Amino acid sequence: MRASFALVSDTFEPWRAGDLRVKPASEAWERADYYALRRAVFVGEQRLLEQDRDTRDFQAIPIVAVAHACGMADRVVGAVRIYEDEDGLWYGGRLCVAREYRHHARIGQALVNEAVARARELGCRAFRATVQAANETWFQRLHWHSLERLELLGQPHVLMQAELERYPFLPRWNGSPPREEHRHG
Repeated sequence: MRASFALVSDTFEPWRAGDLRVKPASEAWERADYYALRRAVFVGEQRLLEQDRDTRDFQAIPIVAVAHACGMADRVVGAVRIYEDEDGLWYGGRLCVAREYRHHARIGQALVNEAVARARELGCRAFRATVQAANETWFQRLHWHSLERLELLGQPHVLMQAELERYPFLPRWNGSPPREEHRHG
């Protein structure tokens, strides 16, 4: 008699790429995925916003975490934007990671690192973000301090500032030529 096994979708963990690259979005598909991820998190999942895009997006630099499969760029799994508000004062915002990639490979931490380091390269003298109060302790572990408690969109938030001298605290791109980016699929 032969034994047979039923494979149930809950049997396996979802596959997550181990090859990730955090960088400014440069391709049209990266920008499209960037906005789609933000919309999925802030409009769909958290229901904080009715519309995710705002006037800051016209001047913001979108930074993405791109998952690679078989050596090819596959999809955006993390996003954050940075923009200069006034001379030397930069802000980060709309930090999000795809649900299946949360707690995987420190993507949020890498996005924050890249955001602050990139702004510093562009002349940043102070870097701030308004974060959901539930994330305050996480940001403090990344060398941020709290400036002010706020209520935005009916939710508690905290205005925080990065300790610039602590960035970058993760290794960044070493200056070797980047591999060509082609979307897989």
